[in-house]
Amino acid sequence: MNFKKIFKAAMSVWAVSAVTAVSALNAFAEGESSGSAQSGTAQGSGISMLISLALIFVLMYFLMIRPQKKKEKETKAMQSNIEIGDEIVTIGGIVGMVIRKGDDNIVIETGGERNKMRIKLWAVSENTTALERAKEAKAAAKKGDSSALTSAAVVDDTEDEKKSKKKNKD
Repeated sequence: MNFKKIFKAAMSVWAVSAVTAVSALNAFAEGESSGSAQSGTAQGSGISMLISLALIFVLMYFLMIRPQKKKEKETKAMQSNIEIGDEIVTIGGIVGMVIRKGDDNIVIETGGERNKMRIKLWAVSENTTALERAKEAKAAAKKGDSSALTSAAVVDDTEDEKKSKKKNKD
């Protein structure tokens, strides 16, 4: 996370310096030119300035705006998939278990005295229960072990138990 922030800051500083350098070059080129050569240089430098600005905006979009929109979409999906019984963390750092869910707010239970708080859905920053489930699923898939999946799942009666129950019914 810190590397991304540093990289974004460096790219924005680079973008500002590039714009400043291009405009300084244009001013220098216009000052030295004379006559008909001046109009050709001005047109060429104007086009190069537009191209450099367009490149800067494209870089800014791919480095800043697009990742932010992706993160917002993931956060909205996480907030809409909260279920009763999930353990959540709010943006203020409050940890609690969801006991009731409404349209735009939820009720959580916190602490040893089981205090109840009603908070807005947008204030949820992470769903720790869902994160744990995702980690377990990834670990099980990585191992390729079906025993981990069956131990986590609710298993019906085994075949021997089913046969014995049929015999008892008959």
